[in-house]
Amino acid sequence: MTTHPAAPTAETGRAGTAGTAPDAHDERLRRWRLVLGGDAADGTGLALTGTDAAMDGALASLYGARPAGQGRGGGRSAGLGASAPSVARWLGDIRTYFPASVVQVMQRDAIDRLGLSALLLEPEMLEAVEADVHLVGTLLSLTKVMPETTKETARAVVRKVVDELEKKLATRTRSALTGALDRSARISRPRHRDIDWDRTIRANLGNYLPEYRTVVPERLIGYGRASRSVRKDVVLCVDQSGSMAASVVHASVFGAVLASMRSLATRLVVFDTAVVDLTDQLDDPVDVLFGTQLGGGTDINRALAYCQSRITRPADTVVVLISDLYEGGIRDEMLKRVAAMKAAGVQFVALLALSDEGAPAYDRDHAAALAALGAPAFACTPDLFPEVMAAAIEKRPLPIPAPA
Repeated sequence: MTTHPAAPTAETGRAGTAGTAPDAHDERLRRWRLVLGGDAADGTGLALTGTDAAMDGALASLYGARPAGQGRGGGRSAGLGASAPSVARWLGDIRTYFPASVVQVMQRDAIDRLGLSALLLEPEMLEAVEADVHLVGTLLSLTKVMPETTKETARAVVRKVVDELEKKLATRTRSALTGALDRSARISRPRHRDIDWDRTIRANLGNYLPEYRTVVPERLIGYGRASRSVRKDVVLCVDQSGSMAASVVHASVFGAVLASMRSLATRLVVFDTAVVDLTDQLDDPVDVLFGTQLGGGTDINRALAYCQSRITRPADTVVVLISDLYEGGIRDEMLKRVAAMKAAGVQFVALLALSDEGAPAYDRDHAAALAALGAPAFACTPDLFPEVMAAAIEKRPLPIPAPA
């Protein structure tokens, strides 16, 4: 005999009665009712109670129809009120009824749809939100108007997100780049302790002497001495226009990780129509982030001119431009600078984004022009970035993702 799990009781608002399984038709109606929001024309004729009613109320506050004059009337009515306490209660509700990934989406929608950015300036509000990269971007855009009483709480929120990202990305990044640096610094006359025995043996297998059961190593392959010198220079040139917020956050974390590697000399430059060098703050990515000013125009040419002026070893330099390529400066000069850097031996990488969100809207003409110069522009996820940097350091083809 087939058994069914006990149906939720009326206390939870589920269809069915206590001790019986909900009818499949009623369950479908219930789900449609939650989706449609209870408008008179939704056609379900189903009233919600208990937890379902509370979930519906939380959804209605965000996704319901706007008041008269702002959208369709009737049914749900969107709005969380103007006070931080009411929003904080709503945040508590959605964290009760939905998983963290859904909570983050609803928070972003609340900021976008209901204009709640101003409430993020209140400490009690910040303490209630689910912190993620997008929230950090919103906070950074508000730093100019953020009161001193809120900044400490905001820094704590940003610190939490940055620490989580660094914990996730640092080890893999250091491992990938250390290997790339070793491979890029092979030397043919190494000291005994610097010999790469695996590669040396493989390179000399043709010199195997069976009678002595040994390989005569005519050619030695060794590692460079990473601890004693800087092998590569890395310049991260990051567009800080408002649409690049998530990329700015990830670039700051990666910049701090790269700066911690003694074999790399890392420079971080952010720009809009002005250029700011944040290299001296790379020991703390939170300081870097609060040193940015999201929003404003874009002058890529000016930023690249600054980066180009700081290059002293072009053959050992990797320049990473992170931008959607909407250029407000001089387009032809920008392209000439890229061409000049590549001709001098610089490894030039153009990333349309450094985030998990895929390719943003970007200037396709500029992307095509860069590709023609041998610098194809593509969106890069944080997980792929270590491999991209490793390829650039080794001067091999970049692992460009296939178009979706």
